[in-house]
Amino acid sequence: MIKVAIVGASGYTGVELLRLLLNHPQVEITCVTSRQNAGTPISSVFPSLMGRSDLVFDPVDVDLITARAELVFTALPHKAAMEVVPDLLRAGCKVVDLSADYRLRDAATYELWYQPHTSVELLSEAVYGLPELYRSQIRGARLVANPGCYPTSVVLALAPLIEQNKVFLSSLIIDSKSGTSGAGRSARVGSLFCEVNEGFKAYGVGNHRHTPEIEQTLAALAGEPVAVSFTPHLLPVNRGILSTCYAGLSDPLSTEALVAFYRERYADEPFVRIHPAGEWPNVTYVRGSNYCNIGLFSDARTGRVIVVSVIDNLLKGASSQAVQNMNLMLGLEETCGLGDLPLFP
Repeated sequence: MIKVAIVGASGYTGVELLRLLLNHPQVEITCVTSRQNAGTPISSVFPSLMGRSDLVFDPVDVDLITARAELVFTALPHKAAMEVVPDLLRAGCKVVDLSADYRLRDAATYELWYQPHTSVELLSEAVYGLPELYRSQIRGARLVANPGCYPTSVVLALAPLIEQNKVFLSSLIIDSKSGTSGAGRSARVGSLFCEVNEGFKAYGVGNHRHTPEIEQTLAALAGEPVAVSFTPHLLPVNRGILSTCYAGLSDPLSTEALVAFYRERYADEPFVRIHPAGEWPNVTYVRGSNYCNIGLFSDARTGRVIVVSVIDNLLKGASSQAVQNMNLMLGLEETCGLGDLPLFP
């Protein structure tokens, strides 16, 4: 069994990592940390895990973590991750980082959208952890930057079109909606039930921090700079992301041709599913799973393509994608521990 640790395991992504890894046949969780819950059994913080583990939260102690684990998931907020990741790597651990700290390759861009970076030397080494694009690089990596939830949904939706130059890059508009778990487990007024229930609002308009990550990844596919109009919204549901992406087609394509094109591109991808023409994905179709579902429409009237993608923001948008990356880094079957079908209803 391969020994793994979760640093910052008391949030929503942390509990999903715990749930997945406790059922993983090839790994053993040997250390979980939480600054505010140190000394507390994980089942007290997450009653859903009652009877499945006797692990107790430890403080964030790099020496303790590296003595117990070969691979570490850092499920920490941005800035907090870069305080521990360099030491974990120096000690010989492999790291899957779920924060934003190593996703952006340019330090100046990171600092424009976040804060000063304290381990710039690792930015060129970190591999962006979207297996559908960077599988071979992930296999040889010691540091993987797990993608953000919105970028995962957007890039999987647009990658085939951009790879094959089928859309005008200047025309990209992205309209995304996320469940409230995307805001994390900390108490915030904007996430309270009465603030969210029966409401629907845009936020981060024109300045959401996932924008440069989306642009960087799409630009790498295009071979030139890409700028997008990206607007996220908050849905009154627990989990799920639905992204609707619009782009001008460079050459006419029917909806049926688009569906066939996407099915060919993703034919070997175990976690991407393409809907037939005329059918559309729903966040309920992927809830609790590592799947991304995609629906397509070619609008002959406007000359645009409309791509709709859905993921579970806590899973393919965070924890299960992190496990998928771990499997690749450790030479395991990529789908190991990720075979659960979505929950429905």
